[in-house]
Amino acid sequence: MEIKGIKKLQLYGFNNLTKTLSFNMYDICYAKTLEHRQDYIKYIDEEYNAERLTVILTEVANIIGATILNIAKQDYEPQGASVTMLIAEDKVDQKPDGTSEHDELKSDAVVAHLDKSHITVHTYPESHPDQGVSTFRADIDVSTCGQISPLKALNYLIKSFCSDICIIDYRVRGFTRDINGKKFYIDHKINSIQNYIAKDMKDMYQMIDTNVYQDNIFHTKMILKEFDLDNYLFGTAKKELLPGEKKKIKQRLKKEMLEIFSGRNIPKV
Repeated sequence: MEIKGIKKLQLYGFNNLTKTLSFNMYDICYAKTLEHRQDYIKYIDEEYNAERLTVILTEVANIIGATILNIAKQDYEPQGASVTMLIAEDKVDQKPDGTSEHDELKSDAVVAHLDKSHITVHTYPESHPDQGVSTFRADIDVSTCGQISPLKALNYLIKSFCSDICIIDYRVRGFTRDINGKKFYIDHKINSIQNYIAKDMKDMYQMIDTNVYQDNIFHTKMILKEFDLDNYLFGTAKKELLPGEKKKIKQRLKKEMLEIFSGRNIPKV
């Protein structure tokens, strides 16, 4: 995806604008029994373990044109996983022995660079203690410094997590200077995150924007338009449920999704 710049700025020194794309991705389902809920957590932990997440983030780095400097990954007990990937805009120069200057980075040096360019993901599978609603949340941050843009990976990330709901934030921080010393607080044109979402994907979701243009802060919430109960059942088929059960489960799922999408609890009536 092409990111439209502001005229092709001639810069003084390095482009040190920090562009950060942050996601909350949610998958919602109904698991009728305790065994089904435990199986759902197990399924999510296997489907999105640290190894698989590393593959996803590696592809993100490839899409945005970044070089991977360091990867830290961890699976947790009883559930969840995380991956942190330090990246750079420039290609890494190889030494004669096949190593690079970045191979010599110590762990404290790696952490010190995390406020520059990095990609992280943390997963949070969980289930309601007594109502059968289970959710999987993935928190993702793609933060770049320089000309590379995290917006290029937007569609790939949404597809990778089969999201029912996406809460997306994009922010440009800092400033860079042109050769005359004038400060620029953004180096590309944007008025909505939706501009960078593929049409076929936009057709699938209902979307709401809250943007603060003067501060280069962009916020978009997405929720799937279509609701087929069969797509939200884990361990149980729709045909196995009584009509009254179907109605109650559908109400619970829609309430959960609406609360997550709106960011507030809905009181019982």
